[in-house]
Amino acid sequence: MNAATVRKDLLAILGQEKVLTEELDLMYYSYDSSFLTQLKSANPWAVVLPASTEDVQAVMKYAYENQIDVTPRGAGTGETGGSVALDGGIVIDLSNFNEIVEIDARNMQVIVRPGVIHAELNHALAEYKLFFPPDPGSSLMCTIGGMVANNASGLRAVKYGCTEQYVLGLEIVMPNGELIYTGGIKARTLKNVSGLNLTKLMVGSEGVLGIITQIRLRCWPRPEARGIAMAIFDSLDDAPATVLDIYQAGIMPSGMEILDKTAIDAVNMYKPEINLPVAEAILLFEVDGNPPSVEYEGRVIEEVAGRRARAVEWSTDPERMAELWEGRSVTATAAARVRSDGTRVFAGEDISVPLARVADTLRAIRKLAEKYEIQVVNYGHIGDGNVHTAPVINIDDPQEVERVNQLVNEIHLLAIEMNGSTTGEHGVGAVRRPYAELEHGLAVKYMQKVKNAIDDKGIMNPNKLF
Repeated sequence: MNAATVRKDLLAILGQEKVLTEELDLMYYSYDSSFLTQLKSANPWAVVLPASTEDVQAVMKYAYENQIDVTPRGAGTGETGGSVALDGGIVIDLSNFNEIVEIDARNMQVIVRPGVIHAELNHALAEYKLFFPPDPGSSLMCTIGGMVANNASGLRAVKYGCTEQYVLGLEIVMPNGELIYTGGIKARTLKNVSGLNLTKLMVGSEGVLGIITQIRLRCWPRPEARGIAMAIFDSLDDAPATVLDIYQAGIMPSGMEILDKTAIDAVNMYKPEINLPVAEAILLFEVDGNPPSVEYEGRVIEEVAGRRARAVEWSTDPERMAELWEGRSVTATAAARVRSDGTRVFAGEDISVPLARVADTLRAIRKLAEKYEIQVVNYGHIGDGNVHTAPVINIDDPQEVERVNQLVNEIHLLAIEMNGSTTGEHGVGAVRRPYAELEHGLAVKYMQKVKNAIDDKGIMNPNKLF
């Protein structure tokens, strides 16, 4: 079936206000934040804007009957090409499907549509003194549906875990248009071990098994207090060693972030007024809870980190905390400014390694950057070994593009060599698909069997994940 026919049929099914077919509109959906789609964008044949679960079902039934590829999409902020229709077909844009259906405060949960923005959800939950803990760092943009599809984690995963820990149940439109509920059709429980855990199977499946149209999430009590400590290190090895010291002292911070020398230099170049201390590494520890426990944990961190750090600062003053956190918050933006003709590319940006190998990994990335003559800024969520690398290149220089692709390949291979993973939180999409067998071995065969059983015509977000 050709694109013109698909467009005509979709207009008949949903109406003109729910279907985009103009080339300029389709171009908007031809890329995400990934370097992959910067190099080669891909227009879908059509984009649909569902207003209900029934709309999604109608599209999926049509696509299934005619064997047309379907790609679900949220805010489009992903970094792996996961929400781009690389081979044409239909994109289902769920970003406007953004209703907070119910806040069930008595049962510590909330029901939302997939297009709800993370920050808006937490703003609504604050009235009930609740919050949804995972914070991917793109809170003002990312959708809850995208977080579930990619099992997002982010800044506070070290204490609160990933999105999967909070998903209690899902409403899912299957590839043939059937509607199922996981976690129990009527359930409002926080615990349910009945049947195969289809909820866990769908979380992190990146749209290759079905389309999530409603999400039931567990919420947590909103912490009353927060505090931040900054520790400055002259030795890179002392930073991850200090993280282990903190754990062994019985403290579980809500977040632990690292900026190595490359990130410190980038931030100071971008915003000199921040004036980060020149060092091999800086650690930021965030703790939250009730005020007495926050003060206690902060003082323990100050004392323990001080054994290895050149200096440690602890604060619960909101203004000072904002200043301490600012260096980390601008790092991604600062990375792009380390050279005047440079662009930060999102590639090889999300490896995860064991905590004990973070320092070795950062050193190895620095050597690879020198080998390929590419500037790379390193930072990340050190509490769970998630290292973010930000290569900066002139994307108009074909030689630099080739070199950065080689660099990224070696970074992914390095992650596996270090007993880690090619992705800690951003997902696989099309970008990291080539490494699936190397990372998972024979298990990939069984992943494909599950995919084939559920998506027997292979129309759901093809050529992604594995």
